[in-house]
Amino acid sequence: MENFRRTVLRLCKESGVEPQESVLTHLHEARSGMAGTGSTRLDLGGHSLSTDTCAVLGKALSNDAALTEVVLSDCMLSEEGAKLLINGLCLNATIRLLDLKGNNLRGSGAEALGKLLVRNKTIRRLVLEWNALGMWDEAFSIFCEGLATNCSLAQLDLRNNQISHQGAADLAMVLKRNSVLQELDLRWNNIGLLGGRALLEGLQQNRTLVRLEMAGNNVPSDTIKALDQAISHNADKLNTLREGRSKTQVLSKEIQALKEEKGRQYMSMMDTIDKQRDEMGRSSRNTTMRMGQLQEALIEKKSTVNSITAKLHMSDAALALSEQKVQSLAEQLTRVQQEKAELKERQARDMQKEVEESTLREGKLHKEVQTVNERNHQLQNKVDELERRCKLQQEHVFELKQELTNSTAELKLRLAQTEERLDMEKRRSKQALLDMESLRQKEVDHVTRHLEDTERAMQERILKLEGQRIHLEEELSKVKAAAVAERAQAEQEMGKIRNQVRLEEQQNVSGLEEKLRVLRQSRDESQHLCTQQKQSIADLHARLGQQSVEMDTMKRRMDELQQELAGKEQDKVTEVSRVRVELQEQIGHLQAERTAQGGLKEKIAALEREIKVLGSTHREALLDKESEISSLLERLRMREGEIQRMREDEAQRASALQNAILTYVQGSSVGHFNPKK
Repeated sequence: MENFRRTVLRLCKESGVEPQESVLTHLHEARSGMAGTGSTRLDLGGHSLSTDTCAVLGKALSNDAALTEVVLSDCMLSEEGAKLLINGLCLNATIRLLDLKGNNLRGSGAEALGKLLVRNKTIRRLVLEWNALGMWDEAFSIFCEGLATNCSLAQLDLRNNQISHQGAADLAMVLKRNSVLQELDLRWNNIGLLGGRALLEGLQQNRTLVRLEMAGNNVPSDTIKALDQAISHNADKLNTLREGRSKTQVLSKEIQALKEEKGRQYMSMMDTIDKQRDEMGRSSRNTTMRMGQLQEALIEKKSTVNSITAKLHMSDAALALSEQKVQSLAEQLTRVQQEKAELKERQARDMQKEVEESTLREGKLHKEVQTVNERNHQLQNKVDELERRCKLQQEHVFELKQELTNSTAELKLRLAQTEERLDMEKRRSKQALLDMESLRQKEVDHVTRHLEDTERAMQERILKLEGQRIHLEEELSKVKAAAVAERAQAEQEMGKIRNQVRLEEQQNVSGLEEKLRVLRQSRDESQHLCTQQKQSIADLHARLGQQSVEMDTMKRRMDELQQELAGKEQDKVTEVSRVRVELQEQIGHLQAERTAQGGLKEKIAALEREIKVLGSTHREALLDKESEISSLLERLRMREGEIQRMREDEAQRASALQNAILTYVQGSSVGHFNPKK
């Protein structure tokens, strides 16, 4: 308020006008009384305002952005002052209430008010009680023209304004064109019968006016009743419109809740996919740990082979002592052959055990397949639960349809709004579906890329293992060659020892018995050593057999990995063929060894199918909702046609009633004429 006071003083100085003391004192009192409360009301009621003061106030109000209510009742405004003040208000964009009660506004004031209503877009309530706007028909028609084009005024007070039946006809034209005015007070004017009929005709085309005061206008009671019925009809329509908006809001909230539920389900599916990825990572880490263990076992076997070669050197040295040792070795070779046959039998039994273990693994994998089927059944139950919820929602929508069919008021505006909102919801839902589909496609592409990376890593590991196997085979061949060379050296030494023994026999015949005793002792020792060497050789052959078996298992695993890679390439052709090929490959691989990676791939495929099934169910649910909405729109159109027919019937009845009233009035005025009346 202090800023407004300063603005008024500044404009008075600029215009060379002496400010009115009464206005300044009132503004000062209002500032002191409203200090700290942020008042937005200017009340100059009862103060006589001059033309210059009105001009200054109009300029101040044109640029003011704080005031929302202006009260200038009983200010005895002149025609020129009122015009200047109202012209200033045309540029204001914050005032909501304007009170010009008791200022005797006439022709120029009515014209200025008409321009104000055309230009101002913020005034919601206008009080013009105790003026004379209806005295000049042309000026009042200009006022009505501005009121017809206004799009913000909701309450208008025209009490005691000398409005005639011609002014009422202008107001009827306003009611036909204006779509925002809700309350109109026309008490204590001179509207009469013709004006009442004109207003009744205007209300037939108005849908927003809910309050009309007509007391003290010499209007017949039946006309007033008809006007009240039209006003109550508009009020009922407004109430039904509000109810329809509230119901549409409830429907939109329910649709949003359904979308959120679908989103939560999608997020749960993504969580399961992440869990499957974690399981794949753990299985890959387990395979790497197992490969490390195998490498450590190979290193240990290499060390054992080296120790065995050292023992072979010792045995060759012992064999060079005598010829009997060679004969015993020949016997031992025959025994070794027999032991080889036994080892073959043992290997056959081990192979049978491995086959049994593979059958057990196959049974376990069948159990896993059964668990996956049970999960699919659970997901199917979830889908059935979602369908049940959709049916409940459909029943709720059907009840809402019945409530809508029970409404008897006009629903044209509501239909337009609901159609627009439904179109927006359709677009939003379609956009959401497209976003969900794109996200799913991105996740599937990411999973495929991850699988390809793992395949490449497994191929690289297979190549490394193949290189290690080749290196070990080369080392074994080198060890065998060294053993053959050492055996040849031992034979040469044995030949040398034979020659030495012959020379000693020729030279020392007398010490032959002693040597024979020593040789017997050495023979016993050599036999003992031969038994030990035999046992060590048997152990070596067993270890070599185990190594060969392990190498065979590694080869089979490499073959299985290659077959799995080929199966993956075939899986990309079509989903159905991919599933069948995977099942066939898994049945073939169960005979050798089931790997955790195949099971994980099958689970990923099952999850992808579940995601597709859920997407299809979601799309079907949305299509059902769209069909229901279209059926609702069709029923609403049919209801609109019925309402249109009812309105035409009501219009015909109203016209018949009006004709009957006119004939009654004309007959009463002609047949029963009374000078006093």
